[in-house]
Order: sequence, then structure tokens, then C-alpha cells
Amino acid sequence: MQEQKQPIVVMKGIVKEFPGVRALSGVDLELLPGEVHALVGENGAGKSTLIKILMGVYTRTEGEIFINGEKRDVKSPLHAQSLGLGAVYQDVNLAQHLSVAENFFMGQLPKTRFGTVDYARMYQETKETLDSIEVHVDPKALVRTLSVAQQEMVAIGKTMHQKARAVIFDEPTALLTSDETEQLFRIIDMLKKNGVGIFYISHRMEEIFRICDRATVLKDGGLVGTVAIKDTDEDRLISMMVGRNVDDMYRIEHREPGEVVLKAEHISNGKAFQDVSFEVRRGEIFGMFGLVGSGRTEIVRAIFGADVKTAGNVTFLGRDANFTKPEQGIQAGIALLPEDRRAQGLALGMSVADNTNMVAIRKISKGGVINTAQGIRIAKEYVEKLRTKTPNVFQKVKNLSGGNQQKVVISKWLAQDSELFIFDEPTVGVDVGAKLEIYKVFEELIKEGKTIIIISSYLPEVMGLSDRMMIMYEGRQMGIISRDEFTDDHIMRYASGKNGKES
Repeated sequence: MQEQKQPIVVMKGIVKEFPGVRALSGVDLELLPGEVHALVGENGAGKSTLIKILMGVYTRTEGEIFINGEKRDVKSPLHAQSLGLGAVYQDVNLAQHLSVAENFFMGQLPKTRFGTVDYARMYQETKETLDSIEVHVDPKALVRTLSVAQQEMVAIGKTMHQKARAVIFDEPTALLTSDETEQLFRIIDMLKKNGVGIFYISHRMEEIFRICDRATVLKDGGLVGTVAIKDTDEDRLISMMVGRNVDDMYRIEHREPGEVVLKAEHISNGKAFQDVSFEVRRGEIFGMFGLVGSGRTEIVRAIFGADVKTAGNVTFLGRDANFTKPEQGIQAGIALLPEDRRAQGLALGMSVADNTNMVAIRKISKGGVINTAQGIRIAKEYVEKLRTKTPNVFQKVKNLSGGNQQKVVISKWLAQDSELFIFDEPTVGVDVGAKLEIYKVFEELIKEGKTIIIISSYLPEVMGLSDRMMIMYEGRQMGIISRDEFTDDHIMRYASGKNGKES
């Protein structure tokens, strides 16, 4: 794994204090050449603060930093760059109005012997760098014309052009497709073979165990420990992060289901799904599982009224529920929490209070006039009830963590007094601690007699939470099984189109 014994980066006893807050307490961290080193922990654990100190964004309160064996004071991001440190963030930091090559050479444009900008050299060097990591983007293209994935690859190329020996990847796959993620992993492997050290920050355990060599765990600003990936497992790593056994992750109190709340009979929607029938009972957590393209999301969108069915019948609370628009589903008491909460579930530029009251606006309005004070009271009530971490209800939702954004979406539907909550990928992009809090919300909902449908691509999650589960394959219903029948093999056979039978 090492080309040399000396670490590229060593951070010793790092302390960072903000007014009234101790964000880091004596953290040690090191990075070896050719190593992919995961930095993990819940939101607020101190990961970002530690990285910002290394990159010269923040000044440490105490501690020492060594780069290639020399003690350094990293004074700014430009200074960090000169020391061979680079970073690729989830929100790619490139000049959108400039070309790819101009981003590569920003602040150091080469000149010809006539004193003009040497664009030929810029384009050539940029192309050579991108080719070396198998990224095929026109150096002359404006960054704003590129896809998110292409921009991320360009950002990686830029760090390589700057001869970075240590690169930080902060949630790099958050906005990438599966194929784009595979391309990123190939690039990381190339960097690793060239002796580049990588700090990898991600909530996605499967990625950490696939590409990382070691993991350092932070909790509440302190160092929990550093472990070799080959010597640990996901359960232990999660336990280190949250301070409790992973067996407790899905341990919520289930209720004896009551009467039928939702009944779907032979519903279809073109090629998306065909002839699907199921019923869901009050106080039940009903899981839907299937591989990509199985039709899970399309089914719940049709029930909610976001998509129109082509056949079949739906009843909800004993009444006809063949909705053709979302407003009908909302008024009936159905809540749909979409997978892409940022784009479809929230108004990011608006406050927690505005988002909380968005659906139930009529309840705080009279004669077309909104009772602002009542809206604020309702928002505060749900912030307290769901333990949403926000300075106040006037905070813009875009400034909250993923887990707290999800709680605001839930608050919106609680304020509407919904009866059926449909959660589509409820914990995508949130850390382990936030997942536990969301699961506790599930427990509170069913305790209050609400009903939940959960769609998840993560099998342990849907198995751990559901009372029953419907498994889909390419738009077809393969089976409905109860909790005592849940096994990985059983479910995956159904999800692969084998041994299908309805029950």
C-alpha cells in the first residue's frame, strides 16, 4: 500500500474552539501514500471542521500539522494547494463561466514569448491530465455546460494538474449515478496506485468497505478510534459512530395492526407496473422492495395521485381513492415523502416554518389572510416533537443537514394531519445518527395509529422496519411476505424474478 514509510499528512492533538463551542477535542489523524482513508461520523462529529483546518479554511486552536514530515501552519486554501493538498467537494467549486482549461490554470495563466495567454499550452496540458484519469471532456468547454458528474471529474483533474499528493473527497457520490460512481472509483484506484493519499468522507458504508483501507471515527468532536477496514465490519463501525450496538438500529416498538386503511386491487400503469394488489392496515409498517426499475415508486405515485393509473381500483379509509392529482391524495390524508426531498419535498430557500405549514396553509388562514403567529407556533411544536436541529424556525431549510431536512418534510405532513405516510428512500444521504432518529419518528407515528409504507433499496432497512413486505420485479408483484419469513435469500430470489407467488 505504501511507496514510502513517511505519512503524507499527520495531524496531532487538533483542537478547535469557536465562541462557546469546542468543535474538536485533541484529534489525531494521518494519511499514508497510496491509502484511501475514510473519515466517518454523524453530522456534527467534527469531520468538516477537521478538513477545513487541514485545507487552511480554519485556524486550529491547538495541535500540530505535518506535511511530508515537515511541521506546517496551513494559512489558506492556496497555501494548502502549494503544499500538495487538494479537495473535491460535493458542491463542486469551479468557476462556471470559465472553460475547463481556464479553471485548471486559474491564477497562473501561462504566457507566450509575446506576453499573451498561451491557450494552446493550456488546452494541451488540460487534455493530457484528463486523459491520464480517463476523463474525456473538451478543455475548451465552459464548465456550466457540463453535467454534475463531468464537473466532479474536472475538479479531480484540476487537483492532479496541481500535483496534489493528498486529496480530500467529501461525499463525492451524493449526486452521481451508479455508472458515474464506478468511474469515480476507477479514478480513485488510479490515484492510489500513483501514491496519492485520499481522505474519503461518506455516509455510505458500502463504499467505505469497498474502496477504503482504514477508517477514522469521530464523535462529538472527539476521536473514537482508527481501524483497518479488513479487520472490522459495518456493525462495529456503526457502533463506534453512534455509541450503541447496531442490533438496536431497527429496534422500534411495533403494534398489532388494526383495520384495513388502504386497499389496491389489480392496479396497473402501462409498463411501469401491472396487476398489483395489496392492502395495508392501521398501525402497520408495510415495506416495498425491489431492484431498480421494479415499479415501487410508480405504485405509490399512482396511489397518491401524482401519476394516473391505467387500470384497477383503490380505496382509502373505506372510500373511493382513485386519485388523478396530488391535491386529492393530500386532502384524503395521504402523505408522500419523495426520494429526492431537496427537489420535490422542500422549498430550500424558505424557512423551517414556511415549509412546515406549506401543505396545511388553509389551517392557518382565514379570509385569505395567513395567521403568521399560529404558523410559527405549529413549526416550533414539530421542531420540538421531532427533535429537529435548527437554530430557530426562521432558518432556511437549505442550511440544515439531510436528516433534519427529512424531519421538516415529515413535519409538513404531520401539520396536515395525514393518516398514511409513504416514505420513499427515507434515509438516503443522512448519517447513521439521523437514521436512528427517523426510525424513532416511525415508532411515534404508528403509536399514534398512523400507517406507514416504506420503500427502500437498502434491504436491511426495509427488513428491519417492516411488518410485511411486498417484493416487486420489473413491474410485477412477486409476493407479499410477513416478518417471520424475512431472509436475505428469500427476498432476493423474489426481487430477481424467481419463485414468485402472491400471498
